[in-house]
Amino acid sequence: MERVLIGRSLGYAPRMTDQQQPPKAPQGDRIAKVIARAGVASRRDAERMIEEGRVKVNGRLVERAALNVTDKDRIEVDGKLLDPPQEPRIWLYHKPTGLVTTNRDEKGRATIYDELPEDMPRVMSIGRLDLNSEGLLLLTNDGGVKRKLELPSTGWLRRYRVRVNGKPTEQMLEPLRKGLTIEGERFQPMIVNLDRQQGANAWLTVGLREGKNREIRRAMADIGLNVNRLIRLSYGPFQLGQLKAGEVEEVRRKIVRDQLGLDAGRSELKPKAKPSGVKRSRTAPGAPKGKPRPGGKPQRGAPKKR
Repeated sequence: MERVLIGRSLGYAPRMTDQQQPPKAPQGDRIAKVIARAGVASRRDAERMIEEGRVKVNGRLVERAALNVTDKDRIEVDGKLLDPPQEPRIWLYHKPTGLVTTNRDEKGRATIYDELPEDMPRVMSIGRLDLNSEGLLLLTNDGGVKRKLELPSTGWLRRYRVRVNGKPTEQMLEPLRKGLTIEGERFQPMIVNLDRQQGANAWLTVGLREGKNREIRRAMADIGLNVNRLIRLSYGPFQLGQLKAGEVEEVRRKIVRDQLGLDAGRSELKPKAKPSGVKRSRTAPGAPKGKPRPGGKPQRGAPKKR
């Protein structure tokens, strides 16, 4: 028996035997995480696939998502052998209005996946833009990247150009800057700048660090303003720039690694706030490379039109 300190008094506690030692953590990663990293589905969708009986490990049907696997295990999804994990990739997509950000729409409406280039690999959207919103949408082949960048704790600012019907004043916009509670749901403070009044409409620039469903539209409606156009300009360090509606650009692999902190290993994603550029995923032969911008940095050339 060894004498140890328990709470604020001295007492005696028996030495833990080998049989009483806590069990070691299982090796490998959760199977849903591995499926997501392979670019097949998001982690949540992978868990749903497991529940539907679509996943096998070493020839046996997986019944629960609480299973760890290693690179020695043979994983099948829908009868197809899972590919090795892909290097994380990110694309910038200028989403037009009239498309929903889902794989399938129960109402039969067109989705972004109906309009993406045919040579694109399987990708998932990072966050969403609703049917009537447009602008920058990030796409990735990696479920872990998707999940991480959607978390408010990532801290990346999302900027929007917003046109509202009405004549807002600084006093009217102040509740947005302080944070609102709408129907019991708390919205974090927004960065709101009144840019100009244009007839019956006004243009605002809005910044926020979370992505709740229709957040800007609901917040504006709460202070008496109706949003009739919403364009996302940036998501963290990634910018819409001159990307035209419907066009796609892939972010350079090195920039993805740097921005997500992947140098030390893929298990820890640590997004950085340093702005970076992107590279064209598809360029028409002889396309111009663009004129230099003020400050000496070259302007991105136009991607190949579809």
